[in-house]
Amino acid sequence: MSELTKNVQPLQDFNWDEFENGTVANVSREELDKAYDETLSKVADHQVVEGKVVSVDKKEVVVNIGYKSDGIIPATEFRYNPELKAGDVVEVYVESAEDKKGQLLLSHKKARLSQAWDRVNAALDEQQVIQGFIKCRTKGGMIVDVFGIEAFLPGSQIDVHPIRDYDQFVGKTMEFKVVKINQEFRNVVVSHKALIEAELEAQKQEIISRLEKGQILEGTVKNITSYGVFVDLGGVDGLIHITDLSWGRVDDPKKVVELDQKINVVILDFDEEKKRIALGLKQLTPHPWDALDANLKVGDHIKGKVVVLADYGAFVEVQPGVEGLIHVSEMSWSQHLRSAQEFLKVGDEVEAVILTLDRDERKMSLGIKQLKEDPWEAIEVKYPVGSKHTAKVRNFTNFGVFVELEEGVDGLIHISDLSWTKKVKHPSEFTKVGEPIDVVVLDIDKENRRLSLGHKQLEDNPWDEFEAQFTVGSVHNGKILEVLEKGAVIQLAENVEGFATPKHLQKEDGSQAVQGEELPFKVIEFNKDSKRIILSHSRTFEDPAREEKRAATRKAAAPRAAAAKKEETPKIENVAASTTLGDLDVLANLKAQMENKD
Repeated sequence: MSELTKNVQPLQDFNWDEFENGTVANVSREELDKAYDETLSKVADHQVVEGKVVSVDKKEVVVNIGYKSDGIIPATEFRYNPELKAGDVVEVYVESAEDKKGQLLLSHKKARLSQAWDRVNAALDEQQVIQGFIKCRTKGGMIVDVFGIEAFLPGSQIDVHPIRDYDQFVGKTMEFKVVKINQEFRNVVVSHKALIEAELEAQKQEIISRLEKGQILEGTVKNITSYGVFVDLGGVDGLIHITDLSWGRVDDPKKVVELDQKINVVILDFDEEKKRIALGLKQLTPHPWDALDANLKVGDHIKGKVVVLADYGAFVEVQPGVEGLIHVSEMSWSQHLRSAQEFLKVGDEVEAVILTLDRDERKMSLGIKQLKEDPWEAIEVKYPVGSKHTAKVRNFTNFGVFVELEEGVDGLIHISDLSWTKKVKHPSEFTKVGEPIDVVVLDIDKENRRLSLGHKQLEDNPWDEFEAQFTVGSVHNGKILEVLEKGAVIQLAENVEGFATPKHLQKEDGSQAVQGEELPFKVIEFNKDSKRIILSHSRTFEDPAREEKRAATRKAAAPRAAAAKKEETPKIENVAASTTLGDLDVLANLKAQMENKD
């Protein structure tokens, strides 16, 4: 006999005969069934009713809705409400008042869903605080069960503080406010942060009202960004800008502080309206300039590390928080425009000379070229006029070539001093940037730090020889190098060029000479000073023809000239013979007068 029945005793006065006949105390069995049914709730399928929780365990929840049997609902449908206990009233959906086994089938989930959309909209309109169960993580936030509807909780709306571990919230039941509903797509957005912002706002206002500039507070590092550090001051955040973290340069705030680190900060400024608080960390320590060696002065040598590079110069940290600028012009004696990156790089340890030092303004300028002797101090000794050197081509201009003899010593070769013979239109035709070139010093301009240089002066002037070789009227073979609008350039020898105008390029057959042709040319003009030779091809055949014609003309005129001479000779004799004695007397008297005068 089971424990449930061993103590059960039948009623002594129960009339079993009447029971078997269908009557008890003159009441029929049908009447008894009817009376019993009337004590039960009238339950219809597919309706939502309220029920009382009878029992709760890990797998199922038993709910009594006043029907002849209790309904059993899976415990998973109550995950959103971990506080559920026996005696609580819940809504259930009647799926079937009696299944094939005679069991009442209920669903709490369907009951919630049937009215969920109306409840969600009411919660938004009335700004109600509702409960939700965080089911899982999703991209950008969490999925929350609200009235059976899956709502979205953005990561930024979980808390007022940035959340680094989302998984810690999965499986928790929290309070939320509905902040947005998309009616078309039935999307719901909830926020937990909105519940605490109002309270925090009041706390912020109270904290800010008690702030004072210069006040030192303890805070917790809440967030680290590229531009600074946010510190929680106990309900209100302040920002330490990256420039206020340290007296030295800071490229990454994470090298100075860590998340959740407790630090002391000083209030630099605050705006009550905008709730902005500017904090400082470096201000808690003395300024490094105040600790700078008092004996340092202009001209002293000092060592440091390059911390920042710019095109115009390099910042060198001589001690934490104390920097000096080496301008690019103080890196080399050279006057060429260059960038600091050509001389230094970040992290370099350098020695420099203090050029200026202003302790009040906390500024220092440095130089490294001063560690070397200025090459222009003794320029006349190293590069005297007439001395020969090898330089490096730096750049061109239309009028010449700039070269560098050594760092800081530049010179100019004028285009006219490149070659004795070649007509150079642009220096790029003669040499290239970066190539070496031999030069001779022509002049020194120490004040402007420039040397006048020559290249052609390394050789004797060949025009002294050309004057004897290319005399006017001489004929030489030449090759047409280039045909221009005003004439052609003709190469006579390896380093000798002449020029011929278009009319002097006409050939004997009447055609015009073209580039590349080799023809005889006659020198019709030679100018040593301007280094100019004017040539003519047409004169090489025109002049002989003209001379031949003249010779023929002279030959034809010779007989007539001889005859004329023969006829004139007697007349001359007659003239001489006709001189009278009187004439001779006049001459004799004139001679005598001249002698007496002497």
